[in-house]
Amino acid sequence: MKVIRSLEEWRDLRRTLEGSVGFIPTMGALHDGHTSLLQASVDHDDVTVMSIYVNPTQFNDPKDLANYPDTIDADLEVARDMGVDFVILPVYDEIYADGYRFSVDENRFSRELCGANRPGHFTGVLTVVMKLLNIVRPDRAYFGKKDYQQYVLIRDMVETFFMDVEIVGCETVRERDGLAMSSRNKLLDREGRLLATCFNRALALDASDAEISSRLEDLGFDVDYIESRGPRRFGAVVVACGDRTVRLIDNVEIKQVDEEVGEVA
Repeated sequence: MKVIRSLEEWRDLRRTLEGSVGFIPTMGALHDGHTSLLQASVDHDDVTVMSIYVNPTQFNDPKDLANYPDTIDADLEVARDMGVDFVILPVYDEIYADGYRFSVDENRFSRELCGANRPGHFTGVLTVVMKLLNIVRPDRAYFGKKDYQQYVLIRDMVETFFMDVEIVGCETVRERDGLAMSSRNKLLDREGRLLATCFNRALALDASDAEISSRLEDLGFDVDYIESRGPRRFGAVVVACGDRTVRLIDNVEIKQVDEEVGEVA
């Protein structure tokens, strides 16, 4: 495995690669959800590339950025064990050499669900993903469906801008108790982790969005939203952990769909 620390070095290497290239962009703090994406690329592509870059433009709360786990040494070991060929470690001054003058903005779905109370979040996500896709130039890029709204927005961005890459959505990987794997889970204290197990179970209940929201609030969650769209129910909650809070998101397929429920973009 080769670790790349400059974009110029990567561009020189990219010209020499043969066969299909798979790409997994990450912000580090790798868990089994990430390794499932890496495995998908290793299984289907000749070359697997992963990036680790904690993107500041997608954090609307500076505290979230400051608290984001830094596990670079462990992450590189995971990538090596998984058979990743290249890990790119870009820096802000290269990714945002323009000082973030230019950005990619979606003006409908990105304003809903997670975007409703997180202004600028998806603009930061879409901007950095487009930059990374243009840098890596993969044949396929792999994204987890836990962040289903993000997956849809990236998929549609690639289609809209005629980008020559296949966006592959991979199913959510969960802990044994049903909690969706996330880098944020590492920030949960013992009580918060126990409470978090109720989140996925509640989303899957045969009940209305309002009933589920009320039940989660009674359990001690601060509910951002519970909303069904087409065959999926989306949710975001906040768990209090001592002097900090941890925001969790998830989505599940639901059997019964109200005729008035809107469609996912």
